[in-house]
Amino acid sequence: MKKILLVEDDVFVRDIYSRELRKGDYEITLAEDGQVGIDKATSEQFDLILLDIMLPKKTGIDVLRELRNSPEPFKNTPVYLLTNLGQGSIIKQAVEIGAQGYLLKARFLPSQVLESIGKFFTEGPMKIDLKEFGLE
Repeated sequence: MKKILLVEDDVFVRDIYSRELRKGDYEITLAEDGQVGIDKATSEQFDLILLDIMLPKKTGIDVLRELRNSPEPFKNTPVYLLTNLGQGSIIKQAVEIGAQGYLLKARFLPSQVLESIGKFFTEGPMKIDLKEFGLE
């Protein structure tokens, strides 16, 4: 069973996505803020981290940066942004730091997020098109 860490501060959103992901037979661990996300991500090995950007205590960008600077094997854990923040500059920054994908909550139903996660595990990371945000 694949293990996913979901770092999301909104209780309602966290509940919706965790229930949907469990339908895909994933083991879900929850973190309610950036610091808890870092603590969990560097104490247990996950197959994927779903990371919101706007988080209390530490932003998703801070969490991603800390993960990429952490020791093996945690530094290489795949990270997908799961956020409503669709600003191109932030997406570009996250990709440069090492995010493998992004899913905008406003554009993806929870069932589509589940489908994207399934594709990640079967086909590999998504192709990130920064042109969608007016970036190269």
